[in-house]
Amino acid sequence: MIEKICNWISRLLFVFLLILVLLLFVPNFVGFKTFSVISGSMEPNIPVGSLVYTKSVEFEDLEVGDVVSYKLSENTMVTHRVNSINTDNNTLITKGDANDNVDGSEVQNSQIVGKVIFTVPYLGYMAIYSRTPLAIVAVCIIVAVLITVNMLPGILKEKE
Repeated sequence: MIEKICNWISRLLFVFLLILVLLLFVPNFVGFKTFSVISGSMEPNIPVGSLVYTKSVEFEDLEVGDVVSYKLSENTMVTHRVNSINTDNNTLITKGDANDNVDGSEVQNSQIVGKVIFTVPYLGYMAIYSRTPLAIVAVCIIVAVLITVNMLPGILKEKE
């Protein structure tokens, strides 16, 4: 019975870690860029704490209604919906879904990182905290539990 429980816990932890790796790291290798949403400007469509997956697109392929991520400054990314497109000077006017007014300045083509392809709610929190010492400790604990759970049935059998 203990062996079945340990196997079940082990598989569950392994699947959890595998899904996290697939969602957090693999997309970067296939051309996606990921960003965590830290403000409510796109709610309810993209809630705070979501992870957005963007793909680089040509300016000509963007349409009104698309959601794009762009650099506001060196350290600040914004993800908002395209409200209008000026093809004469390759700029966009964007607006957060929860905002009453359009954004104050035009977005230059050079600022655009990509078009949002899909989002995963709450995963942005994990992406943000995965870079902290506490997260590294948590991963080490999960791996230790995984190893212990795999070894526990063998240890218990030896004692019997």
